[in-house]
Amino acid sequence: MSKPADLIQGTLDLLILKTLALGPNHGWAIGKRIQQMSGEVLQITQGSLYPALHRLEQQGWVASEWTTTEAGRDVKSYALTKAGKKQLARELKSWARLSAAIGLIVGEA
Repeated sequence: MSKPADLIQGTLDLLILKTLALGPNHGWAIGKRIQQMSGEVLQITQGSLYPALHRLEQQGWVASEWTTTEAGRDVKSYALTKAGKKQLARELKSWARLSAAIGLIVGEA
């Protein structure tokens, strides 16, 4: 049986974009929000999260800036760009098609 982390391989970009649609955040908080929203099922490692954020930034779907937290720490915060919002819509449409197709197959089993 596959581990929950295996599912993330093809959907990490979607999860990050969807999380940032809720508002800008720094990397650790993005991973924590995904974990909380999934009912503690999905846990994104830093080794997966930060390369994905960098890739999304290179594609122009997220923008980053250095900010200071309430605790006085400097962190790199990420926000969804206009292009990122369009990409999120495409990713959601693709996810809906894929999950519906898988549902048809699994429902027949």
